[in-house]
Amino acid sequence: MVDVDARYDLIVVGAGMVGAAFACACLGKGLSIAVVEPRVPQRTWPAGEVDLRVSALSRGSQRILTRLGAWDRILELGASPYREMVVWEGLGRGSIRFDSADLGEPDLGHIVENRVTQLALWERMEQAPEVTLTCPGTCADLSLGAEAAILTLADGSRLGARLLVAADGRDSWVRQMVGIATSGWDYDQQAIVANVTPSDWHAETAWQRFLPTGPLAFLPLRDGRCSIVWSAQQDRAAALMALSEEAFARELEDAFERRLGDILAVGPRASVPLRLQHADEYVRLRLALIGDAAHAVHPLAGQGVNLGFLDVAELAHALTQALDRRRDPGGLWALRRYERARRGDNLAMLAAMDGFKRLFSNDSEPLAALRGWGLSLTDRLTPIKHHFMARALGLGDGLPPLARP
Repeated sequence: MVDVDARYDLIVVGAGMVGAAFACACLGKGLSIAVVEPRVPQRTWPAGEVDLRVSALSRGSQRILTRLGAWDRILELGASPYREMVVWEGLGRGSIRFDSADLGEPDLGHIVENRVTQLALWERMEQAPEVTLTCPGTCADLSLGAEAAILTLADGSRLGARLLVAADGRDSWVRQMVGIATSGWDYDQQAIVANVTPSDWHAETAWQRFLPTGPLAFLPLRDGRCSIVWSAQQDRAAALMALSEEAFARELEDAFERRLGDILAVGPRASVPLRLQHADEYVRLRLALIGDAAHAVHPLAGQGVNLGFLDVAELAHALTQALDRRRDPGGLWALRRYERARRGDNLAMLAAMDGFKRLFSNDSEPLAALRGWGLSLTDRLTPIKHHFMARALGLGDGLPPLARP
């Protein structure tokens, strides 16, 4: 056996939302778990402050977080339900509206600050005796052997485990260390995020307008403000970021067609480069990639973290099956089951979001007319619209146990 300072059944590298969720999903399975994370999560913030980073959590993600014992804490810290969604074509007249009441559901999902979700899961890990938290912890070296994955930290300590799970984001250190390549491309776009105060109530509705330079989304927050995600080409994004608060508000009003009246205030802005990225492999012996370490998607439908939580649920299910059959949880029998279950669905979502981006991000008037016609037609075809809604809510078949109704 390889000499190590501490030996575990499972090491999770990265304890953001997805990594922390996976550690929680493995509680109660008789596994010893080490979690390595470089940054301590934010535990407190001023009353009324909303983080720039928010996610639109689907019903499937809500079920997962409920079963992990984190949802009640998320509601306590703050979550904003959205009951309707309105999408419209920027150059035409076509639009589509989704209403949760049409399916007899209370909402379509919740807008939640990323720090809220992470903290609720972090607190669950802290309460678990089988979890060893190494934070701040910096990775220095990694080797995958026949019997164990060996992770060396910057302080020289060596951790061994039957399985190492990489949840360390789009620029995954683990993925690069083991030489797993990725496919994809830059979008030559930036996503500008900010919290803004409109003069009109958002009506607990998520709004999205497709513009030739990229989509603009308004996501409802509890106090009447909206979190915006404005994807724009590089030169346009740079110009918007350089504007004063007042000038940015005027640009935002025009781009959003004043659907919510005037923009009364704009908070701090940040921008993030966008790309499509998909790992060529999700697993190797002793290793699995989850979340953004495995796939990065355009944010136009807000599906990134929801895909990550489904990875969590599917990998946890695969490990449960392996343990029930007394198989090696870090062996390929278990890990290939996870990869087969998730790779195709993730690829389909990446392709769909890329297709939407390319279809709507142009200024061709004939194509704009066709897009508008397609949106309006789908809005009138109730069975098709309900199918889209049910799939987004996680009401379909084939879900892993943690995500099922």
